[in-house]
Amino acid sequence: MVNQNLTATEIGFTHEDFAALLDKYDYHFSPGDVVPGTVFSIEPRGALIDIGAKTAAYIPIQEMSINRVDSPEEVLQSNETREFFILTDENEDGQLTLSIRRIEYMRAWERVRQLQAEDATVRSGVFATNRGGALVRIEGLRGFIPGSHISTRKPKEELVGEDLPLKFLEVDEERNRLVLSHRRALVERKMNRLEVGEVVIGTVRGIKPYGAFIDIGGVSGLLHISEISHEHIDTPHSVFNVNDEVKVMIIDLDAERGRISLSTKQLEPEPGDMIKNRDLVYDKAEEMAAKYREQLLAKQQGAAAAPAAPAEVVADEEIPPAAELEEEIPPAAELEEEIPPAAELEEEIPPAAELEEEIPVVAEVVADEEIPPAAELEEEIPVVAEIEEEIPVATETEEGIPAGIEE
Repeated sequence: MVNQNLTATEIGFTHEDFAALLDKYDYHFSPGDVVPGTVFSIEPRGALIDIGAKTAAYIPIQEMSINRVDSPEEVLQSNETREFFILTDENEDGQLTLSIRRIEYMRAWERVRQLQAEDATVRSGVFATNRGGALVRIEGLRGFIPGSHISTRKPKEELVGEDLPLKFLEVDEERNRLVLSHRRALVERKMNRLEVGEVVIGTVRGIKPYGAFIDIGGVSGLLHISEISHEHIDTPHSVFNVNDEVKVMIIDLDAERGRISLSTKQLEPEPGDMIKNRDLVYDKAEEMAAKYREQLLAKQQGAAAAPAAPAEVVADEEIPPAAELEEEIPPAAELEEEIPPAAELEEEIPPAAELEEEIPVVAEVVADEEIPPAAELEEEIPVVAEIEEEIPVATETEEGIPAGIEE
């Protein structure tokens, strides 16, 4: 029969041994870990959670949700098991601090990045405004709409409570920056019903030194100063006034940047008509727009059908064909400041009859006069790409001026 009167010494296992055994098999928790836990006590401003540690962990009410919580019962129920984020290491009492808000925060940023990658349009209500813009919540995260990206005639203060369609401008978790655009969402929706070459009626809402902003059905388009007329214009103020009703043609739709580029120059029957006879331009607008669309279509078809130029011609003759030279030599309009007037050239250039006797055939000129081939001349004649850096056009002023449709 087994002796039941064994002492602790005979067994060889003490309370100290038991404590050491618990320490040996105890879980080690570190801040940043996500662990399962069970709610076993709800307190007025927090809750105690069993996560398998020696001491119950604690979650304060402010860490229970990414949104405002007035009572722990709004989020947690007794005996509920769910995931918790370990926020801080053990305090002097050996207690860990937990968070649900951090888990929601990480998942919210992941979802927002996915929405931005999909270029999705989201809707959110404005809950506050400040001098710079409006504040909204996306997936529980606080987002900011700059004033320049709010497309509404209402004062900002009246936007509180209003639900707005929004597009993402910036998503930066490290800097905690979530920036959105109401204007881009509206422009994209409007662009779905607009086409390049279409004539629309708008209202001048703002005039800047570089152009006029035209409201075309709730969104703004930029009529750049270079697209007002074929003739030179010192300032858009000399042509338009705020609130003028104008007829313009759409020449570019940039959905990614939310920009609409407009033109009246392409609607002129004769160069300068926007300055001399604006009514004629408006009367002929549809006719001129139809011609513009035909030219645009022919250009696109020609570009698609044009065969590649044979490389042997350039190699053998070392003289690029006329089609290539036309791309290298800038148009006359861009060289007006560099080329002296015709009157000054007449004394330097002899009549055609005199030139016929002096100009030998191409082969003799190359041999006798040692004129370098066209390939060497390319360094002396600026190509279009170089001239474009010096003379900005409508579509290249985007970095030098505010966003294309901002007012």
